[in-house]
Amino acid sequence: MKKILDSQGRLFGKLSILDVGAALVILLVVVGIFFFPGTSGSVAQLGVTTKPIEVDVVVRGLSIRNPQELIKEFQTKKKTDIIIRNQPYGQVDIKSVKELSRSVVVPQPDGSVKALPDPRKDTFSTDMLITLAGKAQITANGPVLGNNKIKVGMPLELEGFEYDFNASVIDVRIKS
Repeated sequence: MKKILDSQGRLFGKLSILDVGAALVILLVVVGIFFFPGTSGSVAQLGVTTKPIEVDVVVRGLSIRNPQELIKEFQTKKKTDIIIRNQPYGQVDIKSVKELSRSVVVPQPDGSVKALPDPRKDTFSTDMLITLAGKAQITANGPVLGNNKIKVGMPLELEGFEYDFNASVIDVRIKS
């Protein structure tokens, strides 16, 4: 009877055990890819509903020479790109833009303080309230845009052809 393995580790004197193992692994990979491809899509998205949401963001201290031009661009284009946690999400609609008046705290003679409109007009700093609208997946933990939860206090980055700045989420509304 012939030996199955010889002294050099060859099977029946002709094939190396490593060659047989490599061929077996390749065969299993091919069978796994073509005969058991798995399901398409993510398991995490099964049973998740998509609803329209509105997100209010506030921009504080944006350094800009002419804020009216930026507001006009928002109102004409009606769309902006957002980036959530350094991950580009895509475009969302701009529902409204409102420039917020700046105020300063002024001490009064009786020791109290009052917030009065800022008389300086050359500060090149503006505050805005922007309402964004889009479709989000609604999960048990809240709305999700681009695999990121949208919650109050979260920073968003708004980006367009002539602008790129950060804003902070102050309100999230799920529309039905």
